[in-house]
Amino acid sequence: MMKRSIVTFVLSLGIVFAASYGTSAAADDSGLIRVASANSVEATADKMEKILKKNGATIFARIDHAAGAKKVGKDLRPTVLMIFGNPKMGAPLMKQNQQIGLDLPLKALIYQAQDGKTYITYNDPAYVSKRHGVSQPEKVFQRMTGILKNVSAAAGKK
Repeated sequence: MMKRSIVTFVLSLGIVFAASYGTSAAADDSGLIRVASANSVEATADKMEKILKKNGATIFARIDHAAGAKKVGKDLRPTVLMIFGNPKMGAPLMKQNQQIGLDLPLKALIYQAQDGKTYITYNDPAYVSKRHGVSQPEKVFQRMTGILKNVSAAAGKK
């Protein structure tokens, strides 16, 4: 049953994002992947949240760091942290090593850089796998990679 739900979730994302292409995203030495967005931070976050919800992901939190900074009299360019996932995917990984919970659920930071452009940055699932010594089931990490890539590409499109 769990396997079927994961497959359905991933297939749904694949169908929704079949048209997404041309997004360059490569992990750097820190294990972070950065994707450019053609939209504002708010519009990118809204699109990402809508896409994730539509495809069955749970949105655990949406944190507006700029609003938090403003409350204490500080200035910060627009910065939103999305925390989301599917416990059916993450729980089996945490059974192997609970410390992977530091990196799960999945997160995406959507922010306006100094150059005024909007970016989406997230942890490369392969890096997370290596970091915590959890590589099985490999398909789960591959699915996470596909989900993050496709959701970021779709949220970043005009």
